[in-house]
Amino acid sequence: MKTTVLLTALVVVCSAVRAADTITPLDVKLGQWETTTTTDSSGLPPIPPELLQRLTPEQRAKMEEMMKSRASAGPKTTTRKSCLKKEDLDKALSFGSDERCNRTIVTSSRSKQDIHLECAIGGGKQTGTIRVEALSSENVKGAMQMTMSGGDRTMNMNYSFNAKWIGPVCTKND
Repeated sequence: MKTTVLLTALVVVCSAVRAADTITPLDVKLGQWETTTTTDSSGLPPIPPELLQRLTPEQRAKMEEMMKSRASAGPKTTTRKSCLKKEDLDKALSFGSDERCNRTIVTSSRSKQDIHLECAIGGGKQTGTIRVEALSSENVKGAMQMTMSGGDRTMNMNYSFNAKWIGPVCTKND
């Protein structure tokens, strides 16, 4: 599932959520950032009933085994570089399309943003919170907690990240 990819880049993390209210962008430098994200989850993700109906018993067993294996793997840490531009600080965090996720800004200042998310994706429901703190203009930390539920399954996901500014010029790969 691509859910774990959602917070791996600083651009996504620092892009703050835009609702009808005015968002105060974080006071961070633009340019190249390096973000280290640790992801941990428990439980199994919900499987849409229409997908289950299309699977043979063997395919379903294989998919179940793969999900259990991933769930028991423990925390995963990744480090990525990304390019943060001014427009990234002002646009909405994208957990799926805007129709599927409602975002509520709880706190928005130059040093901290708290966001509540509620999504309806794949027949299931996702709820969570995101907190992003600019410790300085060159250092950001944050966390996200999400719960996915649907049918008889619930999966809890926890993300934490630290990001540091590398410089004003982004490399071509970002």
